[in-house]
Amino acid sequence: MAGLVIVAVLVAMSVLAAAAPLVGRHDPAAQQFEQVQSGPSGEHWFGTDNLGRDLWARTWQGLGVSLRIGLGAQVIVVAIGIVIGAGAAMGGRFADAALMRFTDMTYAFPDLLAIILLRAVLADRDWAVIGTGDPQIPGLPGPLLQVMLAIALVSWVTTARLVRGQLLSLRTADYAVAARAMGASGKRVVFVHLLPNALGPVIVTAAFGVPLAIFAESVLGFIGVSMPSPVASLGGLVNAGFGFYRVNAWGLIVPVAAIALLMLAFTLIGDGIRDALDPRTRN
Repeated sequence: MAGLVIVAVLVAMSVLAAAAPLVGRHDPAAQQFEQVQSGPSGEHWFGTDNLGRDLWARTWQGLGVSLRIGLGAQVIVVAIGIVIGAGAAMGGRFADAALMRFTDMTYAFPDLLAIILLRAVLADRDWAVIGTGDPQIPGLPGPLLQVMLAIALVSWVTTARLVRGQLLSLRTADYAVAARAMGASGKRVVFVHLLPNALGPVIVTAAFGVPLAIFAESVLGFIGVSMPSPVASLGGLVNAGFGFYRVNAWGLIVPVAAIALLMLAFTLIGDGIRDALDPRTRN
């Protein structure tokens, strides 16, 4: 519940900061060169960065970016994992061998390097950016969608293996055998009987995957391959603050604390979901 409360507050504040000037207080891209690298004050609650941009507004913008990438990436991860895991478990020996070898190859490739390569490959594609850069999907500009896809296309391996293992263990259950005996097709057995009973561990894995995706985006932002300037990402803010931490430590402390709070909140949520779905923890 603590994790849910923290996430709810962060989501609400990031949305309000983008929509309501009174909450965001300043334009996150506005530069005020007369107040470069200033500390917290009544005018700038978190201080300013090396270009005089308000860190309060930029932190909430970065939180919104990280939340969308973390949650969106896990939606894609779960979809890919279910398709490949179910195909391997129920598609026969050849399909199982082919899909699992492909999964092993994906797992063997270094995650960060694969994400950077995919980010470069997906950059400036027509399906992601239309003319002036307007997003095809509302709320998902091209660069954000590219980062989300790059992270998701590397992170589905664990989910696919989990789905395969769950379906293999459940397909001999009494209710699955009874459904087949009553004439149910293979697809109906999988999607109506087996998959709903296998989703518990998948949901837990997805909950724990959100902070991993947020951290991956932060790493990409830190090395400069996440969101382009002037859009703020938490990793980008850490990178900018790190270069001037001797002058103004707040530029580093604030985004690092935001990343830590996000990861802690989703980790608590994952722990809570795991305890709720684990029958061994019930009295």
